[in-house]
Amino acid sequence: MTKFSTATCRDLTDDFKAGRATARRHVEASLARIAAYDTRVNAFTDVLADRALARADMLDAARSRGEALGPLAGVPFAVKNLFDAEGVPTRAGSRINVDKGLSRADATLIRKLEAAGAILIGCLNMGEYAYDFTGENAHYGPSHNPHDLARMTGGSSGGSGACVAAGMVPLALGSDTNGSIRVPSSLCGLFGLKPTFGRLSRAGTFPFVASLDHLGPMTRSVADLAVTYDCMQGRDESDPAQTPRESEPVSGLVDAGVAGLRIARAAGFFEEAADPPGRMAVERVCATLGATARVDYPEPLRARAAAFLITMAEGAALHLDTIRTRAAEYDPDVRERLMAGALLPAAWIQKAQKFRRWHAAAAARMFEDVDILIAPATPCQAPLIGQKTFMFAGAEVPVRANLGVFTQPFSFIGLPVVSAPVWLEGETMPIGVQLIAPPWREDLALRAARALEIAGLARAPVAQL
Repeated sequence: MTKFSTATCRDLTDDFKAGRATARRHVEASLARIAAYDTRVNAFTDVLADRALARADMLDAARSRGEALGPLAGVPFAVKNLFDAEGVPTRAGSRINVDKGLSRADATLIRKLEAAGAILIGCLNMGEYAYDFTGENAHYGPSHNPHDLARMTGGSSGGSGACVAAGMVPLALGSDTNGSIRVPSSLCGLFGLKPTFGRLSRAGTFPFVASLDHLGPMTRSVADLAVTYDCMQGRDESDPAQTPRESEPVSGLVDAGVAGLRIARAAGFFEEAADPPGRMAVERVCATLGATARVDYPEPLRARAAAFLITMAEGAALHLDTIRTRAAEYDPDVRERLMAGALLPAAWIQKAQKFRRWHAAAAARMFEDVDILIAPATPCQAPLIGQKTFMFAGAEVPVRANLGVFTQPFSFIGLPVVSAPVWLEGETMPIGVQLIAPPWREDLALRAARALEIAGLARAPVAQL
């Protein structure tokens, strides 16, 4: 049997289908790993042992009857605690949400993964209401980076990054509004996918910014990222923002290579503002993929500013009534940003939305000549937990607001992105590189990530705890 902590989803499913292991054994191994290490990592807020074991027994019985088994059969997974899980409070990183009672049904993506044979084992710590890039939570404590427990996981999907990097599960789901899958993937050394906006259903999840929210997977291999993404595709009328498109499977495409693809580096701001590890990681990715061209991505700083305005305004609209009655129960940093959003002039938001339309059209023109764009995922490697500032482009800036400086311009218009983890020689912490594709071309970003994985440049080892 494959060693659980270092196993990929494919390893576990192969072992299960071949009869080398039971689904119960996989769940018990995951629960044992959580029990041994989560007191130090703080990835989980809810461990669903009884549910997971019962589900495992059902799968074992189905296998014994010779029934068809799904592509994720026997794989334990966990979700950010803004996903509804039946019988569990949908915390969204807050104390306030616990008062709303227990969820009555699973989120759409949980149901899709369990239909593919995966087994939900728990819900994960996150930044309060997803308004966070650090992985620090004022109520449930910070998630700790398994590669260095003194350092941040990144956020807001911090628990998602921590549990996969620690080998507790091979797969976790997160959300990404301005970078909340890609930032923890970068800091924790994982492959993360933010699909095209509207591709995957968000039904059954607690929102942050409805016009920017995405959901996606975080794994330790590109093959796992692709198969999980395929299992979650499909139209869901419960999410009115989902774009009505047929599923477009990518699992069979990731090994196609990058020959013939036009790959370029994002120039200007993305080169000039990155720190030395980020620049070196991009250099090595470009060399590996044969990317010699540089292109100017249209107005990234204005895109980031507009994304901030829309985030603040939509987030404030969602929370304002609760802030009026329960302000003291919010994380002060989150509360102040939401209150500031409520004070923004409407004219500013209109200008931000107008710029958003211009920006999408300008990016589309750029992608007429480019298939994959390469950019750093984070402006630095993982900061220390509690660290408030870091040096960026020659200035000292706040950590919480600026770890997503390179991710926001791309989620602002919903582009599909894979964050690939790079480990530089002599460095003890990873850093991610974004592989950005045109809308609906997740397959291209995954092909590039797989090429980096095959070359040995992008890898996601389990932390040695």
